[in-house]
Amino acid sequence: MAESYIQQLIANRIGGNKFGKNTVLYKFEKIKRAKAAAVEAHPDMNIIDMGVGEPDAMADSGIVDTLSMEAAKWENRNYADNGITEFKESAAVYLEKVYGVKGIDPLKEVNHAIGSKPALAMMAQAFINPGDVTLLTVPGYPIIGTMTKWLGGEAYNLPLKEENKFLPDFDQIPQDILDRAKLLYLNYPNNPTGAIATKTFFKQVIKFAKKNNIVVIHDAAYAALTFDGVKPLSFLSLPGAKQVGVEIHSLSKAYNMTGWRLAFVAGNRKVVSAFAAVKDNNDSGQFKAIQKAGIYALEHPEITEVTAQKYSRRHDRLVEVLNRLGFKAKKPKGSFYLYVSIPKGIKNGPKFKTAEDFSQYLIREKLISTVPWDDVGAFVRFSVTFLAYEQYEESQVFEEIYNRLSDVEFIF
Repeated sequence: MAESYIQQLIANRIGGNKFGKNTVLYKFEKIKRAKAAAVEAHPDMNIIDMGVGEPDAMADSGIVDTLSMEAAKWENRNYADNGITEFKESAAVYLEKVYGVKGIDPLKEVNHAIGSKPALAMMAQAFINPGDVTLLTVPGYPIIGTMTKWLGGEAYNLPLKEENKFLPDFDQIPQDILDRAKLLYLNYPNNPTGAIATKTFFKQVIKFAKKNNIVVIHDAAYAALTFDGVKPLSFLSLPGAKQVGVEIHSLSKAYNMTGWRLAFVAGNRKVVSAFAAVKDNNDSGQFKAIQKAGIYALEHPEITEVTAQKYSRRHDRLVEVLNRLGFKAKKPKGSFYLYVSIPKGIKNGPKFKTAEDFSQYLIREKLISTVPWDDVGAFVRFSVTFLAYEQYEESQVFEEIYNRLSDVEFIF
């Protein structure tokens, strides 16, 4: 074939000669296929999708209107490069207003990004040489670890255990790993566990980073989505945090703007500068009109507060339903994820050795989609971002979950 030589040219980091030939299905592809098969097998039932990790609502009308208005302006048509000054200034004000973070220089300590995902990848590009180590929590978002490996570095996993409130234990890291570690990736409120960080924990992080000369990258995608008396907490609000790292804030989850692709990096100016240099060689900036819409969002944090109230209400109902069925679900204090230990099996039915087994059962037999995590124990992640326009529709969803699962007796 004429294209045969192309296979030999593909970079080893993404598979090289084996690229495209791997028959192993990744988790989310398995879920996708299982959902399609379940819908075909049960055409009379609607799938209840509790696995989607993105908001179910539209962005606020004020945000949409701002985009529409700004998109029509001639001065917003061209490259944004590393971002418009107004957005950086708005980000600094937002950090102080919502999180109490003072003293952020918008010109030297803030830079926009086309979403937090590329920002994480570029952080690795800015710091990782072959042989360097990135410390990252598992289960979790793998992007910075993937890019670390592509750059010839090593990703060292810090397990998040229930007995440690899903916070990493730095004391268990071997010295030879610490000697090579450059980056520490954290994400709180956490995906998938829903765990929150405390000021005490962040103080430990700062002390750990200073002792070991490590840059902290805190992914704060869900930081503003807290409830039950827990106030949004920024890593940067702790004394000394800006000396050791940065925080990445995404507008995706806080403002229902996932497809808009807008985030910002803030904190240590040297880290921000290194990130900006890499970014400048990766993209030409997000559309200025989107950044202007982002300014409107950041100036209206009450939008996020309303969204958080919705997620809190849905968490209450989901926890209640699952516990009626025998689960030991605990409502998180932040994010839209509920992380639940799986049952061992069903009386007079199948046994579940892994979370994937249980998740596949839920999809196949009950048309309830979740995301399995077998990294540290066997858990499934429910997301309360399912589609429901009114509260009575939410109630119908929860009643349907109970009805579909109440005809089996779970063994725990």
